[in-house]
Amino acid sequence: MDKTENPDLNAQLDLDLGPAPREGHDDLDGDTLREECGVFGIYGHPDAAAITALGLHALQHRGQEAAGIVSFDGTRFHSERRLGLVGDTFSRREVIDRLPGTVAVGHVRYSTTGATILRNVQPLFAELNAGGLAVAHNGNLTNGLTLRRELVRSGSIMQSTTDTEVILHLVANSRRSRFIERYIEALRAIEGAYALVSLTNKKLIGARDPRGIRPLVLGELDGCPILTSETCALDIIGAHYIRDIEPGEVIVFDEHGQDIHKPFPPIAPRPCIFEYIYFARPDSIVHGRSVYEVRKAFGAQLARESHVDIDVVVPVPDSGVPAAVGYSQHSGVPFELGIIRNHYVGRTFIQPTQSIRESGVRMKHSANRAAIAGKRIILIDDSLVRGTTSKKIVRMMRDAGAREVHFRLASPPILYPDYYGIDLPDRGGLLAATHSLEEMREIIGADSLAFLSIDGMYRAMGEPGRDPANPKFSDHCFTGAYPTHLTDQTQTEPQPRQLSLLAEAS
Repeated sequence: MDKTENPDLNAQLDLDLGPAPREGHDDLDGDTLREECGVFGIYGHPDAAAITALGLHALQHRGQEAAGIVSFDGTRFHSERRLGLVGDTFSRREVIDRLPGTVAVGHVRYSTTGATILRNVQPLFAELNAGGLAVAHNGNLTNGLTLRRELVRSGSIMQSTTDTEVILHLVANSRRSRFIERYIEALRAIEGAYALVSLTNKKLIGARDPRGIRPLVLGELDGCPILTSETCALDIIGAHYIRDIEPGEVIVFDEHGQDIHKPFPPIAPRPCIFEYIYFARPDSIVHGRSVYEVRKAFGAQLARESHVDIDVVVPVPDSGVPAAVGYSQHSGVPFELGIIRNHYVGRTFIQPTQSIRESGVRMKHSANRAAIAGKRIILIDDSLVRGTTSKKIVRMMRDAGAREVHFRLASPPILYPDYYGIDLPDRGGLLAATHSLEEMREIIGADSLAFLSIDGMYRAMGEPGRDPANPKFSDHCFTGAYPTHLTDQTQTEPQPRQLSLLAEAS
């Protein structure tokens, strides 16, 4: 490949603006699962950067800490990476004008490894011997810490604290003659979950981990290929969905067309079940299934398994809405918006005193007293992590006059941490891992509490149940059955803090 220029990017890599405020990283949002990341790439379109910005806007739910785009104009790479929301930066025409070219890759970030600083914002870029390489990564490498230590010992100089940078160094260190062979050799060295969209001065590359834990789809706009995390990013720009990238597949687009590589032995796929429970947007199609319909099915299954006599079904907005619709439709109990969510609460709202801070849940959620006063209600939410927000919402319902408050979760109890890109606490921070069902009910203050069963979750997905010998999904947070090696978790060698990705993860 031809050597290309990358002005100003090295300066950006060293610019540390300090931590950005993260919405919900306190006890007010303790029940909230943290999204992973979202990726987008397009090849051959004259408005590549603008289209990428729109795609990232549709993926904003997957990461609200930072966003970035790298483009290539045939001669030079251009990069814009910022802390904050997509609209904070990429809605401005002058920013898009600084990203010329017909090919671009983009990323929205929620940090599960690496601190929230500008040098960790993706796409990461490096000038290699063969030319520039930009990488956008959704997922988490379970041997990233181990590989990072080995690379540093051999002389690599890391510019970030995110596991994605390991991929750049592995490609750079490969002695293979062709770039795609170097890229594939790097993929063979990593473990865990990844959906990658990468850009060189000649190619747009997509890659998915052999288990297919993280999603990646192929679309097309005006004859130009698009790679992205969810179909909702195709919908916003009027693109057509083509297919899912297969687990273990590497797909390459260049001026000659499309090239497909399958460098891994066939293995049973295990896509992440949390894409259906929480992460994906309801209007997305994931592995051929409507996320909205699946969540409704979760709610209907909840009604089959744990219904009680109630007057109204109330969702915890917004993620509990589809399951509550399904519960209501199956049970015949009316659906009511008993909680109203304020969508305009700022991410950096000042909370100057503890008393104001403790009322923070009411800034995001308000009781609709007319819908719940004097009634027996059932609250439907997608999941329960620490239980702190659930406790506050139950109290809010009682203060608003609810006669009974029952709580139902449209997923099984979360018993184990995740190592594939979901920001979950260790087992000691998971309410269901440390308390009985009755203890949890007492803690949140509900009249009854029930979770969707694991077999019920699978039945709602159209399966007969969970096959312990061959589960169809990555359900390790409920079962402890991790789909890959957890190399970094089993190593015993002490790690310096500056190399510890897990120590910096929130």
